[in-house]
Amino acid sequence: MGIYGAINAAVSGLSAQAQALENLSGNVANSQTTGYKRLDTTFSDLVSGGGATQSAQVSGTTYATSRATNTVQGDISANDVDTYLAINGEGYFVVTKANDVIDGSTTFADTNYYTRAGDFEIDENGYFVNSSGYYLTGYELDPDTGNAIGDAVSVVQIDDQPIAAEATNTINYQANLPTVPQTEDYDGSDPDTALLDTATVGTDDIAAADEQTFLDGSITGGSVTIYNENGTALNVEVRWAKTANAAGATNDTWSLYMSSGDNDPAWLEIGNAEFDATGEMGTLTAGANGTVNAAGTGFDIATITVGDVTATNIGVSFANGSLTQYSDSNGVASSVDIDQNGYPAGEVIGIYVDESGRINATYSNSQVRALYEVPLATFSAEQNLQRIDGAAFAATPTSGEADMSGGGSIIANALELSNSDIAAEFSRLIVTQQAYSANTRVVTSSDEMLDDALNMIR
Repeated sequence: MGIYGAINAAVSGLSAQAQALENLSGNVANSQTTGYKRLDTTFSDLVSGGGATQSAQVSGTTYATSRATNTVQGDISANDVDTYLAINGEGYFVVTKANDVIDGSTTFADTNYYTRAGDFEIDENGYFVNSSGYYLTGYELDPDTGNAIGDAVSVVQIDDQPIAAEATNTINYQANLPTVPQTEDYDGSDPDTALLDTATVGTDDIAAADEQTFLDGSITGGSVTIYNENGTALNVEVRWAKTANAAGATNDTWSLYMSSGDNDPAWLEIGNAEFDATGEMGTLTAGANGTVNAAGTGFDIATITVGDVTATNIGVSFANGSLTQYSDSNGVASSVDIDQNGYPAGEVIGIYVDESGRINATYSNSQVRALYEVPLATFSAEQNLQRIDGAAFAATPTSGEADMSGGGSIIANALELSNSDIAAEFSRLIVTQQAYSANTRVVTSSDEMLDDALNMIR
């Protein structure tokens, strides 16, 4: 190869080490950049033509190429921002760029980009945007079914519109009624004194004038707040009154009542329940304000008014053996559990992302709705993605198309840090600096040898 070949090899070495230094400097500069993937440097040799024998071959020059580390996971750091997201495993968030603002509305580019930088925050228009200005996309979900609407991603935008009220149509009721209720009328020895005085209050609704007599002959069964179709709340109190003790073929019988507030009648009879000797619920019969449902496990209430608020079409369910009469020395309704499915209108009070990658909104009425599902894009050759500004990537013909069906898992309240380690980069920097200096020495030595050769003829 000779002296000139040595100079060429050294110059190529200087160029290659300079490129390595450039990559190292970028890695060090981005050691704190969220989602950054460092660039490593690979060196390859270029062998010049030579003879067929070993002694005639020469080492040649070198060149450097950059090697992506997209597949190398960065550390995941917990964070207290609910909209921050990290990816554990394969995949990229699908993002896009803002295109323009027309009539106050933001338009977006048709091109999708991909990033691991999940430092998303909600801007003034409800969009999820990260610190590099990329907008998160996802599958919009149907609020009723929770299924995706269509198969194309759209820019995630949180609508602050309140959700409408939902009228109560089911009350699930659980309780155990005592065999002998400890009412105010019970004398402690004769079970018949614990029965409601139907001769005084009647067998249907309880008039306001008889309310105290009714209260003395009944026990509380809990209370529940229900909602009508416009979300107005009704506080419904429940009481049970035992009306018959088992005798011969007759079972123990209880009557269910619900309050009407300040109205007259004060208590509305919903229906009656019989219990066999084992304490299991048997036959239900209709009351003045309730009919037995088709399954025979509860009552249907067409209308109930508490104060000046009315609710309609409510079912009270004792399904799965939830209403019993087992002996209870305390003489009160025990194991009482009442829930209902209605709620008032509510406003958005918070946003969070769950472990399945769904963006959920929480509302002031304690409701939660899934709004978007965030997909992760994977590539068959992700090392061939094109790097662009903001720790993002663009697909290329050699990277393959984005596959939205796989990927790792999304971790909320967390960020993936840069996979560039300062200590490792400094170690590589020392090696690169020494290699660069060594190549400069080759050039210097070659120059001195050429001077010596020229001085021979002087």
